[in-house]
Amino acid sequence: MDIRQLDRRALALTGETVSRVKTGHLRWATPCADWTVYGLLRHLVCQNEGFAASARGAGGTWAVWRDGDLGDDPAGAYEASAREVTTAFAEDAVMERWFALPEVGEGFTVPGRAAIGFHLLDHVVHAWDIAVTIGAPWEPGAELTAAALRVAARVPDEGRGAGAAFRRRIAVPDDAPPGDRLLALVGRDPSWTPGPC
Repeated sequence: MDIRQLDRRALALTGETVSRVKTGHLRWATPCADWTVYGLLRHLVCQNEGFAASARGAGGTWAVWRDGDLGDDPAGAYEASAREVTTAFAEDAVMERWFALPEVGEGFTVPGRAAIGFHLLDHVVHAWDIAVTIGAPWEPGAELTAAALRVAARVPDEGRGAGAAFRRRIAVPDDAPPGDRLLALVGRDPSWTPGPC
């Protein structure tokens, strides 16, 4: 399947989760270190806008990755950014374009296919971050989980850790469900539960 179709599924999964966020949830801590639900929603909007800019050849500056604005409608802001990135990814020859990803490293670029894979992984995992925080379901399905697992397995161990795009891997049993293995590969504890709010 075209990675862009799977990415649209990841956006929809996250969008469904974001639609369940209430105003009272916004200050809650998430499994993403140092991010509240509000901060994580803003990150997702920034990511969508940044990846859209990179798809158009304008993602090399930090500003396009940091200007996300939730306004007074976080779900609406997310949906608008999801439409923007979906439109950008649908452009002809986007899979062969080189995307700038300054979050990974200054001057770092990857082909469109790989960049869209990173975007997919980001959304599948962050959908879990929000879902587990607010007590919502997280059901990416087998095909989307498998695609995210393939991307996560290729993320090198070098450069992982606090403040990096990916945390260090967490060990889980070999027979752990695919969703748990995915979370562990990107440094999430599948047994994480929210603390007192």
